[in-house]
Amino acid sequence: MSPCWIDTHCHLDAAEFDADRLQVRQAARAAGVAHCVLVAVERSNWQAVRDLAHVTGDSYALGIHPLYTPQAQEGDIDALRSLLTQWRDDPQLVAVGEIGLDFFVPALKTEAARARQQWFYAQQVALARALELPVIVHVRQSSDALLKTLRASPVVGGIAHAFNGSWQQAQAFIGLGFTLGFGGAITYERALKLRDLAQRLPLESLVLETDAPDMPPQWLYRTAAQRQDGQPQGRNCSAQLPRIAQVLAQLRGMALDDLARATSANARAVLCGLPAWRG
Repeated sequence: MSPCWIDTHCHLDAAEFDADRLQVRQAARAAGVAHCVLVAVERSNWQAVRDLAHVTGDSYALGIHPLYTPQAQEGDIDALRSLLTQWRDDPQLVAVGEIGLDFFVPALKTEAARARQQWFYAQQVALARALELPVIVHVRQSSDALLKTLRASPVVGGIAHAFNGSWQQAQAFIGLGFTLGFGGAITYERALKLRDLAQRLPLESLVLETDAPDMPPQWLYRTAAQRQDGQPQGRNCSAQLPRIAQVLAQLRGMALDDLARATSANARAVLCGLPAWRG
């Protein structure tokens, strides 16, 4: 029997999938991706993400992504609280997310933009704490600030999505009950620090993700020059997860089946609403 995988982070509702959304999910299932976590980014797509998860039989998370905080309204927090409370008993709701901080994008580096991000992040962490839900956090040059809030307002755990921090920061997240999300970035041979982390971290701290349609693995990536020459950027999708996992298995020197069982068990442990292993 082929390994079964869990994609702990994808955006199947994104416009890139408008033409073939259900076919994309079917292709992922055929490739062995038994379950996906569909992650929302702003108030306008919360209902759509939930509805899609119910159509595909997947799980979902609701939140306000840091890149969407410039247009978010403070009242969105009340709306999120209302929906999370209303749908708290929905077994397909598994986390508050995607939330977090992004100190990489130039427009979000100003003092005012950082303060706005921090406010929305702290409010959503407080919601997750009150409702005893894990969080899915966006981590980009922001690990220490994220950890500071989580230490002050501990939650039941979560996933540090697309983690690319230091060994010490990884250990800090793990100590707070988090797993670390690894995806297409580990397929790049030049990602030496990230590959080292993927090899050295405890197996029980790792989960797999695609961030589809973003974060393409190396075989889908096109440089700016290639795109200018007419080569389109490859669209990432959940069907790529087994091939990404194969890279991780090779880095760790372990069997693919063992990695599938371990990462799926890790995902179910941190996102308690995920269905039991059926592989």
